[in-house]
Amino acid sequence: MHHLTDHELMLLVKLKRQEALSVLYDRFASLVYSYAFRAVREEQAARDIVQSVFVRLWTTDSDYSEDKGKYANWLITITRNITIDWLRKQRRESAGIVPYTSDQLASIPGDEDASPEASVERESLKGQIRGAYRYLTGPQIELLEHFYWQGFTLRELAARYGEPLGTVKNRLHQALRILRRHLALEGE
Repeated sequence: MHHLTDHELMLLVKLKRQEALSVLYDRFASLVYSYAFRAVREEQAARDIVQSVFVRLWTTDSDYSEDKGKYANWLITITRNITIDWLRKQRRESAGIVPYTSDQLASIPGDEDASPEASVERESLKGQIRGAYRYLTGPQIELLEHFYWQGFTLRELAARYGEPLGTVKNRLHQALRILRRHLALEGE
């Protein structure tokens, strides 16, 4: 099964072939863990999120389409949603804010089990994103981090910043457009 593509494995997961899920887990668990750990900064919580992601793949009719992009990106979107749910639950329970700093990017656990190609691609993408960040203002970077990594909704951010919701949406759109443009120039 290790020779099958991610898409083929997902088709087998839909047919409840446990070995297919195991192969996907072996391929992507460290990526999912890295994303979750970066967002929540708690080892056990990150492990719980990894488990939730793969349980969701197994128990729902998740529908990945090759036409819409890379499997890893689709899986990270699922991870992001589960992570945001976890962060929101923590905020509700503790009524506190989860702090986050950009310096933690360097402390993401490594992908020792990943293939050399995947590791190089990941490091390259991180470098491209870091490079594109230089074109953003401080408030744009803060907005991206709050929205994508800390799980705030746009409405919560509008209240936090004391700005209209439309302004916050526009700032996010502008920041993403800048990142997209500069990542496209890098060949992404």
